Amino acid sequence: MQDEKVFIAELLNPKTQNEAFQKLLREYQKPLYNHIRNIVLNHDDADDVLQNTFIKVFQNLKNFKGESKLFSWMYRIATNEAITFLNQKAKKNNTTSEELQSKIVDNLKADSYFDGDEIQFKLQKAITLLPEKQQLVFKMKYFEELKYEDMSEILGTSVGALKASYHHAVKKIEEFMNGN
Repeated sequence: MQDEKVFIAELLNPKTQNEAFQKLLREYQKPLYNHIRNIVLNHDDADDVLQNTFIKVFQNLKNFKGESKLFSWMYRIATNEAITFLNQKAKKNNTTSEELQSKIVDNLKADSYFDGDEIQFKLQKAITLLPEKQQLVFKMKYFEELKYEDMSEILGTSVGALKASYHHAVKKIEEFMNGN
């Protein structure tokens, strides 16, 4: 993408805003959808969260300081929106977010957008057993192949802590996959 400062100026300028926002959507819609989908698992929920994410991005762009990359800032918003969505859904269903995630994984087989096999299904089940932070780190590294430096910017956590979280997550998942 072109120089980020120029692009952000285009996003903020009423004359160039629409075209710039279309470009933003083209560039980031798919990776953000995949990131959100990895967290919420359900296609329709991911679409809703993605829409909310872009609304928040658009509303808060004037507050973007450029201290991180635009990509990282948007991923942080998407991550927070997805977690908030799951917590609200759990609250509405009068359950914990762990129980909700377990139920969502159980419903994956019925989701026409989930094309995984039995092993992928078992992997998703194993991931739901991890603490929230380890789930996020594992999904971002394993499924999205994000670099630790980018994850550090998105999650506001040190690279060392992220590597440790990923290592612990992998060990727990391996134990689950081999033990069940």
